[in-house]
Amino acid sequence: MSGARKGRSVANALDTALTTPSERILRECHSLYVDNENGKDLVKIASSLGLRLLPPRKKIIVMIMGNHSAGKSSFINWYVEEHIQKTGVAIETQGFTFITSGRKRESLTGNATLHLYPHFRPLLEFKGVTDYLSAEISTSKQKKFSLVTFVDTPGLVDGDMIYPFDVNSAITSFGEQADLIFVFFDPMGQALCKRTLNIVEKLSEKCGDKLRFYLSKADEAGRETDRQRVMMQIVQELCRRPGLNKCGFEMPTIYIPNPQRPSRCVNQIDEVCETIEKSINQAVQKTLDQLEKDCDLITSTISNKLAQDRANMSYNKSSRINSFLCGLLAFFLPALFITGFLVTTFAPEELDTLVGEGLARVLYMSTAVVMYLWEWIPEDGQLVSIIVFGAMCYFFFFLARYFAGQGYKTLTKKEKKNLMECSEYVQDVIKAKKVRLDVLTYYHSENQ
Repeated sequence: MSGARKGRSVANALDTALTTPSERILRECHSLYVDNENGKDLVKIASSLGLRLLPPRKKIIVMIMGNHSAGKSSFINWYVEEHIQKTGVAIETQGFTFITSGRKRESLTGNATLHLYPHFRPLLEFKGVTDYLSAEISTSKQKKFSLVTFVDTPGLVDGDMIYPFDVNSAITSFGEQADLIFVFFDPMGQALCKRTLNIVEKLSEKCGDKLRFYLSKADEAGRETDRQRVMMQIVQELCRRPGLNKCGFEMPTIYIPNPQRPSRCVNQIDEVCETIEKSINQAVQKTLDQLEKDCDLITSTISNKLAQDRANMSYNKSSRINSFLCGLLAFFLPALFITGFLVTTFAPEELDTLVGEGLARVLYMSTAVVMYLWEWIPEDGQLVSIIVFGAMCYFFFFLARYFAGQGYKTLTKKEKKNLMECSEYVQDVIKAKKVRLDVLTYYHSENQ
């Protein structure tokens, strides 16, 4: 067993040495939500409080869309530096493929892909999409691939092409979940595909800040004048759409570098990598900010629960006192009335002998008012008085039961102790780790 532990610790140390600071931060933040070794993770704590927290993703998601043969799969293969996706002029990508990094090379299909990416479960509402979902897991560590999941979308065409699912809605739904959306326009005649433009316009309405436009395969567009003409046509067509008519519109030219076929065309493919890296840094900061918000939400919820419990205990105590007083009156008044009549049946000397002189004097004084009021009531109204008196006693008895049933449920000592421990754990452990991760983020950004 000791050898197994030693081997595991060495493996963990090696894994830490091979990962980047951003990767470690995202992974550790994720573990605080779902994989904590001592069983106290934020998702479980929040669930016990009636809250629902979503654990942060360990990687950003970059969706790539465009017409068929726009170079989507080729770009992914270039970024990963591994031939994962098929490329060619034909419509090779007919479904959605997730390309991500892992410990071993493997392929997943259908529901297995959704188990890997639970954030995309809403896609199940699109009939037929599940059959066209797949995932390719690669061991590549090139560039920032360990922190990126690419989503390769179906190649888009106009005309009589029939898709096995609602491709427009499915791509829009994917885009809403993604961190970045790359739109590749092919200069070889398919750049103005209406289906592509329609989906882009829809995405711009919901998540326009994620969209990035690129003229792919720019080295195949001919001379510089031909490239400029193609770009002008694309930009004009985009700007005709109300949702895409923006100032400062950018469309970098990119193509896959080929040492055997040099080109004079400016290649801005490195800017794509910089955009991905910038999104990763933003994701790290967003994750840390969300971690702090979730910690504050949990601690404030616990504080509110404990404060409400104290208020409930105070209210229950007041209700018990009211119930006791009303119950006391409900029994005391009839008892006093009956005692008054019993006292009148004894002569003073007999009562002194029976209960003692002191107690007899108290009984005479306490029942004197009752007997005086009774004698003051005419004989023909005594029956009504008895009924009213009985109703009043019943009313006090009813009030006693009402107050007795008004108490709220309060926390047990064990429950309060558990809440306090959770609050202290979040404050002292989770937030302390968050501060350490903030420092790591700061030094990482300073050293870049």
